[in-house]
Amino acid sequence: MKILVCDTMQEEVLDGIKKLGEVEYKPENLMESAKDAEVMVVRSATKITKEVVESAPKLKAVIRAGVGLDNVDAEYCKERGIKVLNTPGASSNAVAELAIGMMVCLMRGVYRGHEEMKKGNWIKKQLLGNEIEGKTLGIVGFGRIGSMVAQKAKALGMNVVAYDPRPKESEFAESVSLDELFKKSDVISLHTVLVPETKNLINEESIMKMKDGVYLLNMARGPLIDGDALFEGLKNGKVGGAALDVYWEEPYKGKLLELNNVFFSPHIGGNTKEAQIKIGMEVVEHIRQLG
Repeated sequence: MKILVCDTMQEEVLDGIKKLGEVEYKPENLMESAKDAEVMVVRSATKITKEVVESAPKLKAVIRAGVGLDNVDAEYCKERGIKVLNTPGASSNAVAELAIGMMVCLMRGVYRGHEEMKKGNWIKKQLLGNEIEGKTLGIVGFGRIGSMVAQKAKALGMNVVAYDPRPKESEFAESVSLDELFKKSDVISLHTVLVPETKNLINEESIMKMKDGVYLLNMARGPLIDGDALFEGLKNGKVGGAALDVYWEEPYKGKLLELNNVFFSPHIGGNTKEAQIKIGMEVVEHIRQLG
């Protein structure tokens, strides 16, 4: 089996893949290398477009080492009878932990204190933060990651409400409508998929429904938020702060970087040693089953 591994994978994972076929790692010319590929393995960097698929007549499967499939033309793959597989559960805990950590850092201004101390400034009086205990966390998207965030937040004394198109019973969160979530939440964390219906889910209209000074977290997909609306909300104080791990384009170099009430990380949600090993092992198992 000819296996094309397009993005960075850990050595132990590569070793496991190499036992299952002939591997080409991080090809310089994707379209050329795809001609003989039976399996293509990607993370988020490589885009498997219709043109890439058309250049791969022997392709049987595309495996996304991660959750989202927005970098894979899954519909065209389906038309061609090509399997599209992912590893949805492997990085859930890593993303959930990051959401909780960024929420605490955002609400306490930890990131600002760090940067100012490196400049020689002691801004203790400016960093009067908020505790998360007793606050209401609204989770949009109550799948694997959203439910893990709810469990961790509940353990820290938060009240948790959740919205999902397919409501789920949970001991950790109360299921509510999206409008009710906007109105009730002190903090809103996005963990839903990116589809046409959720693009710009957070926009000028939805922000106006939220509490004054609401905190927004996005560990899912950048285009869930209208960037211009978020910028205006942050500038006028309607949004107290935002923590972002995903963006409309990456690397992100936009105007939100001008603001001091936004906490940024470079799309590291699933980027832990533990999660990468879990993801890699799921990729290996997918390839084994294809054989």
